[in-house]
Amino acid sequence: MALKTRFTELVGIEHPIVQGGMMWVGRAELAAAVSNAGGLGIITALTQPTPDALREEIERTRSLTDKPFAVNLTILPSVNPPPYAEYRKAIIESGIKIVETAGHKPQEHVDEFKAHGILVVHKCTAVRHALSAERMGVDAISIDGFECAGHPGEDDIPGLILIPAAADRVKIPMIASGGFGDGRGLVAALALGAEGINMGTRFCATVEAPIHDNVKQLIVQNDERGTNLIFRKLHNTARVGKNSVSDKVVELLSAPDATFQNVAHLVRGIQGRELLETGNLDAGLVWAGQVQGLIHDIPTCAELISRIMTEAEAIITGRLARFVA
Repeated sequence: MALKTRFTELVGIEHPIVQGGMMWVGRAELAAAVSNAGGLGIITALTQPTPDALREEIERTRSLTDKPFAVNLTILPSVNPPPYAEYRKAIIESGIKIVETAGHKPQEHVDEFKAHGILVVHKCTAVRHALSAERMGVDAISIDGFECAGHPGEDDIPGLILIPAAADRVKIPMIASGGFGDGRGLVAALALGAEGINMGTRFCATVEAPIHDNVKQLIVQNDERGTNLIFRKLHNTARVGKNSVSDKVVELLSAPDATFQNVAHLVRGIQGRELLETGNLDAGLVWAGQVQGLIHDIPTCAELISRIMTEAEAIITGRLARFVA
């Protein structure tokens, strides 16, 4: 069964399945594998140390696939921000046709991408943010429910409510993120009004994910309870995998007078990168969502996407069809 949606037609992919643009994980080998399997792979711009390194990673991806793929550019407030304009320039000059944006005040970047004919998919965690992005001129929305890994916002609205609430008001194509890992999730997302799914944690537990096998095994072994919410009191909530480091962060920030400085030594991005590369699960944070409870193996991306589509077809033409009089 081919599931054609406005999103698949917009970006030119076979299946309505997108790989999340994950820091340190969104590299050429994973993005190309997803795209070759009919989904939309995404490489993460800021994973690369310089804009020139991003240009090289884009070319490396092109050497591995001739299918559409995207680049993620996440804009976050920072005392010493990366040179966003230079990364944006590298994306444009490399001829990328699809960009996923996320984060703080992307208007400048959206305007520049649109001026060069680039499709923009913006990640949001609230209906109001999705409507703002739509007014900004983006082409599609990725709406993140509270189940997701990473930053789910401060409203704590799960996908079962957030997706249809957004679908009721957003006119442009929308894909659903947070808690998706199988064909049941894809069918549910479509029923709720989305036109595809975005998966991050599920794609981390694949053969092609460029991370240590210890991390993949942790995701498989954890269940739906295997996450911690950190930075809650700092109003910058993040969902991460449960390990000794995230447990310690929760403990330290539970003190009444705790500040970010109390945990800064534990949450540096470079330590998360060390965890992913070395497999030392006590090195830093591992970003993972509640969907861990639905992940039981480490397939190739092609096997995973094929399985999801087969499951979705069986549900639509079999189980659900039986309910129709």
